[in-house]
Amino acid sequence: MPDDLTRDESERPRPLRILIGADTFPPDVNGAANFASRLAAGLVARGHEVHVVAPAPTARHGTFLEEHDGQRFTAHRLFSLRWYPHDWLRFALPWRTQRNAARILDAVRPDVVHLQSHLLIGRGLARQAAKRGIRIIATNHFMPENIIEHTLLPRVLRAPAIRLAWEDAAKTFALAESVTTPTRKAASFLEAAIDLPGVHAISCGIDAANYSPNFSPRTENRILFVGRVTGEKSIDVLLKAVSILDRKLHVRLEIVGGGDLLAHLQQLAVQLGVSSRVTFTGYVSEEELHAAYRRATVFAMPSTAELQSIATLEAMASALPVVAADAMALPHLVHDGENGYLFEPGNVVDLADKLTAVLTASPEHLDRLKRASLAFTAPHDIERTLTTFESLYRGEKVTDPVTEVSLDNPAS
Repeated sequence: MPDDLTRDESERPRPLRILIGADTFPPDVNGAANFASRLAAGLVARGHEVHVVAPAPTARHGTFLEEHDGQRFTAHRLFSLRWYPHDWLRFALPWRTQRNAARILDAVRPDVVHLQSHLLIGRGLARQAAKRGIRIIATNHFMPENIIEHTLLPRVLRAPAIRLAWEDAAKTFALAESVTTPTRKAASFLEAAIDLPGVHAISCGIDAANYSPNFSPRTENRILFVGRVTGEKSIDVLLKAVSILDRKLHVRLEIVGGGDLLAHLQQLAVQLGVSSRVTFTGYVSEEELHAAYRRATVFAMPSTAELQSIATLEAMASALPVVAADAMALPHLVHDGENGYLFEPGNVVDLADKLTAVLTASPEHLDRLKRASLAFTAPHDIERTLTTFESLYRGEKVTDPVTEVSLDNPAS
């Protein structure tokens, strides 16, 4: 028996030392930051040594032991400055990225570097890791269209700036052994944008066990949106749709999240005459977020620039029907007529009609929509995501996890 145990342990792959580079990381609240945190925590839980390089959220910078998502790991927090056109964004100094990357790589000596963007920290780590022969994996969560409004560039310069941003991304991603992004739609988009074949589609993943589906009858019609309150989310379209819903439905809208457009959208709600029916919660705790999912009737995602949408996955794991824009990666999550409905992006009337279809659905139909949402979350299990990245970290060939499924075979 001891010989068998020794043999089993010798055949087990050794733990890896993994360095994750992220230009946004908690306490930042956004999909890319949340994924990087969950990835780091999940890898630590599997026995790997994890280091994260990210901007310092305050003036205090250095190397710290931090706890995120229930796990502790080393965070190398770089001196950063606030980008004031944005409501929270901080950035590491671009002229220090190469020096910081070299210093940290030489101290940590990782087996693999996993970039979460091609931007400042990612750019420095990619170039310095390549010089040292360290394997590089890169994940793209970035669409320049999502941040261009925060640059204060005149509109005439925005298209050239977006083109230059993609050209810059191509140079960094060319250094990576493997490039990933959360969905097949996003992968195809990235392949076309930077002329890079073979991008892997790997879901950001969620731990569905953290969410509590609520099948009890609702006492009111409550629409929920969760996400950053900023331009690319098209929350104005949702507010306008709510304003034309039948008053007899007694709809309430809850908008969970903060952002630069919060005051503007609050004023828009007043102008539309719906302010008494709309609640802007700002940022909330994890417990409050889960409670919002449990009390909602339907989840709405009007954004047209989602590379995956973790919030939509969380809503589905909470057994909510979803009404979403028929744009980017959202059709990968929302199967029209099965777990919700897709509406024409920007079309206020179509959004209102699709919301009405859910809010007036029979209890039996609503139950089918809710159970379908639960079924479609199964392929996005975080453990599958972690296993796939572990293989990439070791240089193994991988087959992208299947996330496009049917109700006949939801867990394929």
